[in-house]
Amino acid sequence: MNEPVAATPDPARGFRARFLLLKFFFALFFLVIGGRLVMVQVLDAGKYRALAKKQYEQRFVLPALRGNLVDRNGSVLASNTMFVSFAADPKIVGDDARRVAKAFAQVFGKPGGFYLEKLGGPSGSDRRRFVWMERSVRPEMAKRVAAAHLPGIVMMNEPRRLYHYDHVGGALLGFTDLDHRGISGIELALNADLKGSNGSVTLQRDGLGRSRPSADYPRIEPVNGHDVDLTLDIEYQAVAEEELRRGLEINGADGGLAVLMNPRTGEILALAVAPGVNPNAPGAVDASRARIRAVTDIFEPGSTFKVVTAAAAYEHHLVQPEERFYAERGTMKVTIGRYTRLIKDTHEHDWLTFRESMEVSSNIVMAKVGKVVGPERLYDMARNLGFGVPTGIDIPGEVRGTLKRPSTWSGTTLQTMAYGYEVGVTPVQMLSAYGAVANGGVLVRPYVVRSVRTPSGDVVRSTSPTVIRRVMSVETAKRLTEAFEGVVERGTATDVRIPGVRIAGKTGTARKVIEGSYASGSYTASFVGFFPADDPQVVGVVMMDNPRTRGFYGGVTSGPIFRAIAERIVNSSSRISRSVMTQRDPHRDRVLSVPDVRSMQPEFARQMLASMGLNGRVFGDGAVIAKQIPEAGHPAEPGDVVSLVLGTALKPAANGLVAVPDVRGLSVRRAMTRLVVDEFDVDVRGSGIVRQQMPAAGTAAKAGASVTLVCEPRSMTTAVLY
Repeated sequence: MNEPVAATPDPARGFRARFLLLKFFFALFFLVIGGRLVMVQVLDAGKYRALAKKQYEQRFVLPALRGNLVDRNGSVLASNTMFVSFAADPKIVGDDARRVAKAFAQVFGKPGGFYLEKLGGPSGSDRRRFVWMERSVRPEMAKRVAAAHLPGIVMMNEPRRLYHYDHVGGALLGFTDLDHRGISGIELALNADLKGSNGSVTLQRDGLGRSRPSADYPRIEPVNGHDVDLTLDIEYQAVAEEELRRGLEINGADGGLAVLMNPRTGEILALAVAPGVNPNAPGAVDASRARIRAVTDIFEPGSTFKVVTAAAAYEHHLVQPEERFYAERGTMKVTIGRYTRLIKDTHEHDWLTFRESMEVSSNIVMAKVGKVVGPERLYDMARNLGFGVPTGIDIPGEVRGTLKRPSTWSGTTLQTMAYGYEVGVTPVQMLSAYGAVANGGVLVRPYVVRSVRTPSGDVVRSTSPTVIRRVMSVETAKRLTEAFEGVVERGTATDVRIPGVRIAGKTGTARKVIEGSYASGSYTASFVGFFPADDPQVVGVVMMDNPRTRGFYGGVTSGPIFRAIAERIVNSSSRISRSVMTQRDPHRDRVLSVPDVRSMQPEFARQMLASMGLNGRVFGDGAVIAKQIPEAGHPAEPGDVVSLVLGTALKPAANGLVAVPDVRGLSVRRAMTRLVVDEFDVDVRGSGIVRQQMPAAGTAAKAGASVTLVCEPRSMTTAVLY
């Protein structure tokens, strides 16, 4: 029997199977590759195009120039200067990170690790495509970095804010951050107008790493910000800040402020805060100093609030200026229910007219008048004068103050509010209220921004004076002005008097409230006034926080600061009309005081005399007025003639010597003019009025010799006034 024969494997069949399997894998491979290509080139094309662009394209911002801040006379207060900033592309820096970090550390004096961390560390982990290395670098330092030829470093010009007067007006102007955004003051309030719109440019790198603008992306030019014209007068601002700082030092106060305004228009002419800030050094600015305290801080005003009580009494014909009140010899006991309280005056008085009570600032008389006025009339007058509501000034951070409605008053509120307690006001509110008196009873809105302009000069918008309401009659405003003149002439503010200048104002002193209760020995002293009294052109408020060394009453602390500011403005500015600078005589409608025009050019001297209603008649030859008849200070009437004798600088005697003139008692400006005409050199120490001179008057000296003037503000009395 035959056994079956085993089947022999077919080699060709096995080869075909392996070949088919190989084809399958190849087909699968190409299918995967094809699918991947479809995904990359079709489905995820946008993603990979973006990644590719990041490899060879980079977009850079072209910063816009921030608009300028300009004062009312065209003086630039804030503009821009060009600095250099350095950015890095850490991916390109790559393995050179340590070298780049070391180079920056050597130039800027910071640790190398500071820059190495910016570049993603030595390992290059977590590296971004753009980081700032240094911002706003001075050009001379930037050259040292550029000279190192560091890979991946981009140098860009960047504008930086420049404040031309450093700390002068610093709190009001505010400052910006590194990205040129306003973060305080006017810079913050008008950031949208000032900032402009940034542009951009896209750069592409070629195979050799060179950067050039991309043809696919047009350059977008930046649009510079608008310029802003302010109502400030930088001369007034500088004077206010200088005198405020000097006053704080003399009185040992913690701080203070001074604000000047045109009462007719509401334009803020100066706003000084001390301690102040220097916006050119924002890193050193204390945040508490950066706020504009004139609108952000509330205080109990004390006697300056008596303007409300007096205005209500006069406006409703409830009290006459010569009506007499018993002042209780300085202490009045008031019983309310089971409680008894005392109202005190600084000085003892028996009978006072209402006008006299304003002059000596009697709390007792004012409390009695408050009861005559009544709660509704007192509240309405306070509200009409702008207390308890924002003034609407265009400064950020303004608060409304506190003014309770009569329905919430306690048994003591009527009397205490009548002389300035149980009410909270801001300095600008108080300034506006006295501005209404100076403006004949019309309240206007205070403002700082006059106009906003494009860089080419086109006006985008402007601000016009805004009348809010008539608060009182012209007659009431006149009576108040007369009372406030009496305060300066005979009352609590005699330290404010300036010969030849009519000033009206009111002093105020109030205990400070700290953590809900009155603090012992801590006061706010203030003076609010305007000048010239019969044609007011400037109204101002000066406040001092916790004065110590010279007393704490407003008349002897804040008042002299107001006087020093007013005196310098009057002596140095032609913008204050001198036709209304004469003192009033109670026995005559108008008595003029002949001004001192010696050493002036004849045309200017005649103009000054004409502005006061006097006629100047010139005699002789020469460049300046050498003599005048009558002399300065002599009383005169409108139309009188002042003879002006021309002359030249004094000629040296045969021995080459001339007599040094007596300039004591003159303002610095007048004294310098007199000495320069006589060909002397002048060395000034201090400011204000000349108190001493070396050599003494009459001393023989050579023409061209130096005369030293020792100046100081008018002496401050330490008498206790309220």
